[in-house]
Amino acid sequence: MKPKLLVLELWQVGDLVIASQFIRQASELFDVTVLAKPFAFDLRARFWPQAEVVPINAPWTAFSRKYVLYEWPWRELGRVGRQLRSTRFDVGVSARREHLILALTGARRRLGFPSMGSGVFLTNPLALPDPGLHRYEYWRTIGASLDLKLPPAGEVQFSPLHTGPVVLVHTGARQSVRVWPMRRYQNLVAHLRAKNRVVRVVCNPDQRDEWMRGGETDVAVPTTITDLLNLMSDVGAFIGNDSGPGHLAAFLGIPTFTLFGPQVPAWFVPLHPSAVYIEGKACPYKPCSDYCRFPEPHCLWNITEAEVCTRVDEFLATQLG
Repeated sequence: MKPKLLVLELWQVGDLVIASQFIRQASELFDVTVLAKPFAFDLRARFWPQAEVVPINAPWTAFSRKYVLYEWPWRELGRVGRQLRSTRFDVGVSARREHLILALTGARRRLGFPSMGSGVFLTNPLALPDPGLHRYEYWRTIGASLDLKLPPAGEVQFSPLHTGPVVLVHTGARQSVRVWPMRRYQNLVAHLRAKNRVVRVVCNPDQRDEWMRGGETDVAVPTTITDLLNLMSDVGAFIGNDSGPGHLAAFLGIPTFTLFGPQVPAWFVPLHPSAVYIEGKACPYKPCSDYCRFPEPHCLWNITEAEVCTRVDEFLATQLG
């Protein structure tokens, strides 16, 4: 019988995709349970079906009002806690700071990276990777402590290289500070079509009307991870913001081009050997994640159309010919 492993990744789509190489390899040696947001079921069905999912929307991962304790779903949190304790996990791991949560699950061994005294909740505190490396290196370090040999970030290849004819342009992101202006995306799409590229436009629901007003009659608005994955079946290249869809594309083996703004590209570039990005302009507050001090994210919005068109043309010439 395999030992039982609990994996905590309670944050967003891109974060869980970054953990997916670890989950897949850990499933060979452990009975893996992933504690994550409900969208994890879509990832499980497609990428790591041997793992189990316990769904939870952790209130401290919300963008706003995350620490208004009287609004927390305490009954649901208690139910999930009891479920996890009853499983009697042999090992629990987290690449973030939810070490108290690990301790409350009752996992016999608890691995993570201590911070601000959280090491008291860990049985096996780990040394932090080099701070300049990709977030995936946290999972690679955890994997090494469990005798898993995960490849370096630059060598991760989740799926065979996609060679479809379609260029998928996704203009959405969870937070507005990561969204390059829509009008520039529209001009980029027009530029690509003028060069006879086959372009599929995908966006968030709140962007659909703007695309329609711009004359894009066939814009796709997926509402689930599964819907988005299905839109990528014939895609040979992905262009988009620093957001979950780019990480999903890389997982499928699709080369990605990412427009970064407030975040550090080296930490979060999609895991694909052919991933390309354009970095946001300098700002004294970078990296600031999703909380910009200005009315608009200059680091991202000061990337010009000309810069992006030139770099995208080079990217597509390499990937699609």
